[in-house]
Amino acid sequence: MKSSKIFLLSASVAAAIGSMAFSFNPFKDEVDFNTEVKPILNKHCVACHGGVKKAANLSFLFSHEAINTKGKSGKIAIVAGDAEHSEFYKRLITNDLDERMPKNEEPLKKEEIEILKKWIDGGAKWGEHWAYQQPEKPSVPSVGGFFARIGLFKDDETRFAKNEIDHFVLDKLKKEGLSHSPEAEKGTLLRRVYLDLTGLPPTEQQLQDFLKDESEDAYEKVVNKLLASPAYGERWASMWLDLARYADTKGYERDVYRNIWRYRDYVIKAFNEDKPFDQFTIEQLAGDLLPQPTDNQLVATAFHRNTMTNDEGGTVDEEFRVAAQIDRVNTTFDVWQGTTMACVQCHTHPYDPFVHDEYYKTMAFFNNTRDEDVVSETPYLRFYKKEDSSKIQEVKKWILSKSTPQKAQEFEHFARVLEPKFNSHDIEQLSPVTSSLLDAKYLGLQHTGYGRLRNVTLTGKNRMLMTFNTGNEKGTLLVRDNALDGKVLVNIPIFKTRDTVMFYNLPKLEGKHDLYFVFTNPKTPKEWLQIKWVAFQNTFTETPDYQSVEAKYKEILNAKADYSPILVEGTGDLARKQHIFERGNWLVKGKEVKPDVPKYLSSMPKEYPRNRLGFAKWLVDGRNPLTSRVIVNRFWEQLFGTGIVETVEDFGTQGFAPSHPEMLDYLAITFQDDMKWSVKKLLKMMVMSGTYRQSSAVNQTLLDKDPTNKFLARGPRIRLTAEQVRDQALLVSGLLSQKMYGKSVMPYQPEGMWQSPWSGESWNTSNGEDKHRRAIYTFWKRTSPYPSMMSFDAPSREFCQSRRLRTNTPLQALVTLNDPAYVEAAQELAKSMLKKGKTPEQQIQAGFNKIMMRDIDSRELKILTKLYQQTEQQYRKNPVEAYKFFGRSDTSPSLAAMAVTANAMMNLDEVVTKE
Repeated sequence: MKSSKIFLLSASVAAAIGSMAFSFNPFKDEVDFNTEVKPILNKHCVACHGGVKKAANLSFLFSHEAINTKGKSGKIAIVAGDAEHSEFYKRLITNDLDERMPKNEEPLKKEEIEILKKWIDGGAKWGEHWAYQQPEKPSVPSVGGFFARIGLFKDDETRFAKNEIDHFVLDKLKKEGLSHSPEAEKGTLLRRVYLDLTGLPPTEQQLQDFLKDESEDAYEKVVNKLLASPAYGERWASMWLDLARYADTKGYERDVYRNIWRYRDYVIKAFNEDKPFDQFTIEQLAGDLLPQPTDNQLVATAFHRNTMTNDEGGTVDEEFRVAAQIDRVNTTFDVWQGTTMACVQCHTHPYDPFVHDEYYKTMAFFNNTRDEDVVSETPYLRFYKKEDSSKIQEVKKWILSKSTPQKAQEFEHFARVLEPKFNSHDIEQLSPVTSSLLDAKYLGLQHTGYGRLRNVTLTGKNRMLMTFNTGNEKGTLLVRDNALDGKVLVNIPIFKTRDTVMFYNLPKLEGKHDLYFVFTNPKTPKEWLQIKWVAFQNTFTETPDYQSVEAKYKEILNAKADYSPILVEGTGDLARKQHIFERGNWLVKGKEVKPDVPKYLSSMPKEYPRNRLGFAKWLVDGRNPLTSRVIVNRFWEQLFGTGIVETVEDFGTQGFAPSHPEMLDYLAITFQDDMKWSVKKLLKMMVMSGTYRQSSAVNQTLLDKDPTNKFLARGPRIRLTAEQVRDQALLVSGLLSQKMYGKSVMPYQPEGMWQSPWSGESWNTSNGEDKHRRAIYTFWKRTSPYPSMMSFDAPSREFCQSRRLRTNTPLQALVTLNDPAYVEAAQELAKSMLKKGKTPEQQIQAGFNKIMMRDIDSRELKILTKLYQQTEQQYRKNPVEAYKFFGRSDTSPSLAAMAVTANAMMNLDEVVTKE
């Protein structure tokens, strides 16, 4: 607990230094707006004069609102070049408490006022925040003395520096009066890089192989092997799933199952294939809009199908559809732009240059997706059985022989994703008693009940598809044209059925029509007819064999198929207009806006389509000033524990300044231009650096001068993630399954943790090796996440989480000591320990070597040996207790005692820490 308190304290100090503090030099020619003026304005002024409110019609968010602009008083707030005649300055220095600013607050410090005066007198130049400026590749600082630089020999600095990262770090260390640390011991370094790149520690054999390899590139060979390992993708997918808010359930009160595991598998494969990050981005945000998208590209769009949906009865689908769109805007800016965009939903950003309208212009990119908070989770990609897939190809081949490729594509698209269609909530319920949206889900009609589907374009449509449910075999459904007593377009006799897709012929019609669905059932008037969706299509072509092909099409749509939620764009009648929500209220719509990007970032090229695909391309086309910086910083934070910009989630003016700004820009440009967005190349560069390889040992000098390791004078030492803690225990015990991909599994979990009263779902522990699979495959329920991972700071994934805040709590120790998964791992580890030595000391040493890749401290060895001896003695006196602990009647006191010792050893701070 003490270490976490130190971290929190130092972080707050760093925040003050990095974001708010200033150093005023009265002899300096020019005041820097970003580092000296903006922090003062943010701290003292914009709360009243900014994006949330503009007291006295004055704002300090944008230059055009502050410079040479009159406030409510009619006086000019800031006269550029003349502080004495600027009302802003006068209000800072007046002794009149009613006039002095900040209002009802302590006056500004003398130094702060001097900075603002000098800034105004110097022309009040308005600087642009560093993160919104296009990064340029800086020159790399030189290292070493003169003779070392010309290659005559190597000195300490040139021996340390392995690549450009080290040049920037050494340059910073010199300025701070610090020096680098020596390289970590080989076993410690090996464990570090294994955990960082694969999420798993090395085995004893892998350690021995590394120790025996005395070649100069021994470490690089290990790094290359790890980057090529299948475990690499699993480790980095775990990070990405936090950002994607991936879960196996829908969220909210019911929080029922969502069949979306294929997205998780896509992410693992994408990292293992080293899919370029720009392509990775485009596929997730707009894979469905790519020309002839593959199944993988469609599955990738589930990044934004991980938004929560609300299946509770009585909810309004449109409200939660809008909530999902808002979440998508916020998440996209969190992940790719490091920008706190959520507040712009209600008002202009109070600190950063994003205005209210821009939020909804961005939302317009996402607003046409076809998901609508429906229970069925459509649209989804259907995965048919082999025989049904064959039918699809047969029908497609027939269409191509009789009609156009476009017709064949339309058929295949609908067969795979069931779009375009109208969901039943689009049909207005016009008869108050006999029509209803049953349980707020599907349209229900009783005798004389009717509903209206408005403005349906029927030009070229001669076929209607509809899915309905009923337990009744009586009654008739009429579809009438433009009025309740209008022309009957379709006459449908109702029969008992469940979720059946039916086909009906339509007469030739042109233009838009209001369709009235009228149900009559006088014999059983209280029986409900439930309509789920309706679609309008054109038949393939009228030929003698047309009917048999139509029948096969119907068989395809009614076939059982697995599925995965995806994004699909709505067009035509299904396209939506985007309006500004006044004060963020989705019910109060303001003016209409068109899709566009915030003007303070790079403009969207004219050749890009104004849809999600164009938006995704804009994010990664290299002109956006934030994307590469944010992504590089995100991967850096994963390896070093703290980002170059500590506030990974906020690159704005309220975030921390970068500790190494030139290095950040160098890495950002290198990543996107030289490495072509290769994550593996980026990570290799980071872990190959001398900076990464340093020992994490700390001395008093480093604690005094750099307590949080901001300047990187030592290696990273941070607590393992929740997934790594569990996976490590399974690996060292020999229990870990190598099985990859597939549906999520349910490992051991204490009874009574998971309550699902709405659905009756229960936690059924998986069989065989499935209960020992890596943590990334564990079933993730939003309202009841896997408890041991929650204890180690895993999020619920209801929303995007850019970084996990690391804690050190007694509850974590209770988990690793008592959770069945860790007890079982300790028991298995104990079996192998007993085979590795003749004495308890040797056995304990062998177990520790297996976990930590180094010898145990003599003091710890003594304590653990004593624990073993006392426990064994206790079990000899009470052998039944040993049986109870191990669950086997043949358990020896020595084995049970060693299992207790292994359990304690696996709970050591250093074991759950990456050194």
